[in-house]
Amino acid sequence: MSLRESLMADLKTAMKAGESARVGTIRMMTAKLKDVEIAGRAKGGEGVSEDEGVSALRGMIKTRTESATMYRDAGRPELAEKEEAEIAVIRGYLPPEMDAAALEAAVADAVAASGAETMKDMGKVMAALKAKFGANLDMGRANAVVKARLS
Repeated sequence: MSLRESLMADLKTAMKAGESARVGTIRMMTAKLKDVEIAGRAKGGEGVSEDEGVSALRGMIKTRTESATMYRDAGRPELAEKEEAEIAVIRGYLPPEMDAAALEAAVADAVAASGAETMKDMGKVMAALKAKFGANLDMGRANAVVKARLS
């Protein structure tokens, strides 16, 4: 089942169950995927690939994490909790993240394969990781591990 089909099935289930917060979050996710699809068509693409969809959802998580932090700093915990609830729903549609050991091993392989030695070579390592794992890898986490390895 594709990401969009899964979202639509879960949207119907959430609507029948009366889960308004979940319904709202799923609708935001489908709208984001639709935006990505429209942008892809403008560039000559046909639709949204699974990698593009996962990447868009990761972007949604990143913005909500930043928003939750700002809300907490501003003394608005109720808004931060709303953002965190949305993050929990979105994470349910992402592939499982690599554990720390697997991420370290993947970075080590990419560093060895690209021949990287300094921070100037970081782009090569990140490109190798993206080529191998695509959107299934959280590039933010990978970025931190690559920096630690090359510095």
